[in-house]
Amino acid sequence: MTLGPVGRLGLWSATHVRVVLVAWAVVVIALGALAPRVEHALSGAGWEDTGAQSVAARALAEEHFGGQASSALMVVVHSERMRFGDQEFDGVVARVGDRLGADAAVRSVAAPQRGATVSPDGHTVIVMAGAASDPTGMVRAADRLKGPLAAVGTPDVRVSLTGASGMWSDFNAANKSAMMTSELISWPVTLAILVLAFGALVAAGLPLLLTILGLASSAGALFLAAQAFDVSIWAMNFALMFALALGIDYALFIVVRFRGAFFGLHRPAVQAVAETMETAGKAVLFSGLTVLISLSAVMLVPSPAFRSMALGIMLSVVFILAATLTLLPAVLARLGARVDKGSLPWAHSGEHRSPAFAAWGERLWSRPLLYGAPALVALVVLAVPVGGLTTGMPSITVVPGGDGSRVGYEQVAAAFGPGAPGTLQLIGPAVAMADARAAAASDPGVAAATPAQSGSGGLAMVQVVPTTDPSAAATGDTIDRLRDVLPAGVLVGGAAAEQHDLAAALRTYTPLVIGVVLVLGFVLLLVALQAPVIAAIGVLTNLLATGAAFGVARLVFQDGHLSGLLGFESQGFLDAWGPVFFFAMIFAISMDYTVFLLSSAKEHWDRSHDPREAAVGGMAHSGRVILAAAAVMVAVFFTFALSGPLPPKEMGIILGVAVLLDALLVRLLLVPVALRLAGRWAWWRPGWMARVLPDVRFGH
Repeated sequence: MTLGPVGRLGLWSATHVRVVLVAWAVVVIALGALAPRVEHALSGAGWEDTGAQSVAARALAEEHFGGQASSALMVVVHSERMRFGDQEFDGVVARVGDRLGADAAVRSVAAPQRGATVSPDGHTVIVMAGAASDPTGMVRAADRLKGPLAAVGTPDVRVSLTGASGMWSDFNAANKSAMMTSELISWPVTLAILVLAFGALVAAGLPLLLTILGLASSAGALFLAAQAFDVSIWAMNFALMFALALGIDYALFIVVRFRGAFFGLHRPAVQAVAETMETAGKAVLFSGLTVLISLSAVMLVPSPAFRSMALGIMLSVVFILAATLTLLPAVLARLGARVDKGSLPWAHSGEHRSPAFAAWGERLWSRPLLYGAPALVALVVLAVPVGGLTTGMPSITVVPGGDGSRVGYEQVAAAFGPGAPGTLQLIGPAVAMADARAAAASDPGVAAATPAQSGSGGLAMVQVVPTTDPSAAATGDTIDRLRDVLPAGVLVGGAAAEQHDLAAALRTYTPLVIGVVLVLGFVLLLVALQAPVIAAIGVLTNLLATGAAFGVARLVFQDGHLSGLLGFESQGFLDAWGPVFFFAMIFAISMDYTVFLLSSAKEHWDRSHDPREAAVGGMAHSGRVILAAAAVMVAVFFTFALSGPLPPKEMGIILGVAVLLDALLVRLLLVPVALRLAGRWAWWRPGWMARVLPDVRFGH
């Protein structure tokens, strides 16, 4: 048996078990020791376009206006019975100011002013605390201040911390709680599915071993990355999901192949490992590379949150991939027959080729249109609603109803107008601000424009209250109109402007990210499969499944279908970050299954040059793994739809539906039908391509 690099690595790992175990123990202990500290090191902010005008305006507000920027803390004091000027009410306001002023993250505290931060009826007052830290530091300040601030209120006077920093603080807390609940539900469900898939307790535990190692290592690496730059707390959430999903996928593919060689072909353990890694291990390597390539495209979006989320997932993939290619072979070689310890009565250890999936492959080969046409129609029908998909930045409805930031937001909107929670800041040379204020006041989308406030450096600021809610499309139109008519050098900032600019950046970069993912995915499949037709089939069917998943997302989250069942309040749009980020994630997972199926088909093609054997054999040897892996992923993703705020629900539903459709309608139905219809052309390769591409084979 001639081994390639992956097979040789597997053989080395199998014959140097102690070295591999010690090396991984060192890595996990070193990075795992940092893992408990990662949560406190990660950022709750970073949702911005770093090159946007609004971010530049925030920097000026932080430097020249006492920190009264979009990240400043907004504290709302409200009473149904009392008013500003009453002794008890004023006492609460004073205690709020004292508590804010004592915190190191607060640079200045702006006292309430009638006509500005005191409502016309006097029942609501806003106390602004200037930021002395960056947006991430202000979210952390909100974490520690929201409880003590609420405590200074009285039964008749309520205190709520809101604003952008308060909202992110509450959202992150709700998101963390939802993630923990989902994880508690998903782990036992995952273990049960793995036991059924492997038929043995020890074998079922191997994917969980990879997951735990990958999580501990990637969490420690994220902590180190957070010392150099802001890393979103969502990076850890997504890293957890992908570590679990890919750890299971890769371990399934490797362990099933090992058991087939060890028990079915009666190979010695070390030889069985070498053969497994030369075949299934090579497929896992290509799968991991496709995932990394898909996620690397997200780095094109100029937003710290997006880039750090992609980084978190990529770190988890790297560690899972490394463990699969080195640690798993070593463990399998050491276990040998004990991999089947605790086996269930119906388990078939040596059954690598599934008779049931072989029969299914034969049926698809015999009657391709009977099965392929309905699957294609179903996917197209589900994808049609994508044409009416609209996106927007998350509204306050993503925060649970009883949380302080939402309560304060609603109180401000009721007392000062719907646009008050998203007040815009016009910042520029003092000599230009009178004209700027006049231009803003004449805009139909502006409810009020305050007199200019002087700052340092010859700058001044005008606060502009829109007539519409911060998340409304009309507010974005107002921002665009203001930028067109304001004097030169005057910038438009504020939290609403930052969200608007990020949404605009996402609309600009989403087509680019999708294009890069498709092209790089095709190139990698072309290298792996050596055939342009089948590589194109793999990419196009991935795109079809992704479109169907987003069509379902439009029906559920934009149109509000199933909102009662799933327990969310529809915003009337999909969150703007969904298309670009979820597309990369869905495409990465779909390519995972594509590589498993088509690498197995190519293995049979290289051996027989029979298109029927390639299609049927590929299904027989990979179908069970794809179905089991998809069942685990769907179970994990759907648990995120059961609890918590809206964004995790969007993530769970979209990814869960995508995996379900991809596994059942695409990988196990449409792609085999495409192989049948293409016949030998599926594996055609022009002569010049044969000379250019490296010779990649999945057989041995």
